[in-house]
Amino acid sequence: MLVLKVTMLEGRTPAQKSALINRLTQAAVRHLDADPDDVRVMIYEIPATNWGAGGVSLAEKQKQNT
Repeated sequence: MLVLKVTMLEGRTPAQKSALINRLTQAAVRHLDADPDDVRVMIYEIPATNWGAGGVSLAEKQKQNT
């Protein structure tokens, strides 16, 4: 079994996440000779308030830029 974990900011549509799962699975099959039934993709979505860089959250940076 192969487990791929993706951590990203929340906000993508279900269709975008579905496409990502599909393409990551295809890549694992092509490049790692994995059986598609053995590929697991886990998406972890992080709110902008919980994602920080440079000492501030992304939510704070977004407020500063508006």
